Amino acid sequence: MCGVCHCKNCQRQAGSSYSVLFAVADDQIKISGDLTVYEDRSESGNIVHRHFCGTCGSPVKTSLPTQPGMTYIKAGTLDDTSALEPQVHFWTDSKQNWVTVDENIPQILGNPA
Repeated sequence: MCGVCHCKNCQRQAGSSYSVLFAVADDQIKISGDLTVYEDRSESGNIVHRHFCGTCGSPVKTSLPTQPGMTYIKAGTLDDTSALEPQVHFWTDSKQNWVTVDENIPQILGNPA
């Protein structure tokens, strides 16, 4: 699953208007190097763990205690993003007014159920 999150926290963390990420099972990835973890809270109040490169500070992944076994990788960390195509937009209620979302892609106003 590849999605675009428009929540205010992702906007701040990405330093942009949204964050593009894709979901993978924890056992499908291996990350070398040390990551620093920042504990954040989503707009719904849930805990969000934001993992950053301990060397350069780049956002690498997000994990949610409410979704054990899943990791959300930041698309910008990939060398080749050509296969990624967003399938859904989350937190569109918080998106920047100047961002246009393709009406053919599902949009969720807040947190996905």
